[in-house]
Amino acid sequence: MKRTDKQTGTAPSEFIPKRGTPAEEAYQLVKDETLPQTQPRLNLATFVTTYMDDYGTRLMNEAVGINYIDETEYPRVAVMCGRCINMVANMWNTPEKGDWKTGAVGIGSSEACMLGGISAWLRWRERRKAEGKPYDKPNLVMSTAYQVVWEKFCQLWQIEMRTVPITYDHPSLDIEAAINACDENTICIVPIAGVTWTGMNDDIEGLNDALDKYNRKTGYDIPIHVDAASGGFILPFLNPEKKWDFRLKWVLSISTSGHKYGLVYPGLGWVVWKDKKYLPGDMAFSVNYLGANITQVGLNFSRPAAQILAQYYNFIHLGFEGYRKVHSSSMDVACYCHDQIGKMSCFRNYSDTLENPLFIWYMDPEYDKNANWTLFDLQDKLMQSGWMVPAYTMPKNIEDMVVMRIVVRQGMTQDIADMLMGDIRNAVAELEKLEYPTPSRQAYLKSEKQKGKVFTH
Repeated sequence: MKRTDKQTGTAPSEFIPKRGTPAEEAYQLVKDETLPQTQPRLNLATFVTTYMDDYGTRLMNEAVGINYIDETEYPRVAVMCGRCINMVANMWNTPEKGDWKTGAVGIGSSEACMLGGISAWLRWRERRKAEGKPYDKPNLVMSTAYQVVWEKFCQLWQIEMRTVPITYDHPSLDIEAAINACDENTICIVPIAGVTWTGMNDDIEGLNDALDKYNRKTGYDIPIHVDAASGGFILPFLNPEKKWDFRLKWVLSISTSGHKYGLVYPGLGWVVWKDKKYLPGDMAFSVNYLGANITQVGLNFSRPAAQILAQYYNFIHLGFEGYRKVHSSSMDVACYCHDQIGKMSCFRNYSDTLENPLFIWYMDPEYDKNANWTLFDLQDKLMQSGWMVPAYTMPKNIEDMVVMRIVVRQGMTQDIADMLMGDIRNAVAELEKLEYPTPSRQAYLKSEKQKGKVFTH
């Protein structure tokens, strides 16, 4: 029987009900609302952690009422947060000495990106002021495969966003084009380790070398902030020899997401600076109304401590070798799926090899000429089996390409991958029986006709 608001006759949606509902009924009402959703383990669209072990989950549940920012009442939480920052900084080969490395916790990698961007902007502004030069036209350079937080950052802080297109010839950041987009007003270049759109990594070492030559030639001091939302917890364990982090001269800050491949439930992010001197003092704010003087640099103030405790728990419980095993397993499953998709005549993988446990593919151009369906139809078919495998168009300049993406996370096994591949094959077999184009295919053909094209991929 559907539980309703006695005053309105429907489930509450606009006003708080005048009278309450027994706890058990209210719980069930909310719980029932979530039943039709995709199960988290079958959601291959999200990068966010959907599985933690019983002890990690228990620890988070027990800390749900702890406010991280209240260091007076919960001083040990602040200590554990500092330890996590130390471990992340050393994981990225920080050169900074001292007991405590320079970093900050965020609600997610979006806040961490913001903090990295703000620090670059403030450092640039102070240099311009000291030189007696205008500081009203800052810009930032990165590829069009950016995560939306960077668009927000540039909009909110009025910074010009100079994007370098990813193309068929340059599927990741075009280094030469990125350098050509720079000038004296560039606050930083932002390469990506683990591009959301493709799963690839920008060539950060190559960018650093090119930027070093450019800075020496021009006398500029343009740094690099690495958006390592995904790759920051993959590269140190699966490819530790690869130089992308603080081993590079111009990498001054790095951000990552603890709730992605850091293996913690949302939301948690980390940002680390190469040295304390790169964190502008203007970013630190202090209050004393919680019983002591508390200084923090985050955009948010109150935030849950549960995720911080869970991150520290993972570091202790898994250790370096445990993280390596988890991510190696995810990479093995991703490579298996990549191989299986590549063997299907109707598909073509975007890249030949994987750098992270995720990949994208598109319709084979020859097959697509005579198909009555699109990848959006395949997405709908898979949703009927509970899977969330997203289909989407690529960024500007290659927006005519429609792709699908699989993100493999902890908890996805070979057996689950086999189930997925079986459902994909069955869905394709059903779609191939269609005698007439689907609505999405009709829309595609209409669009191509308006462009004066017979076919494009």
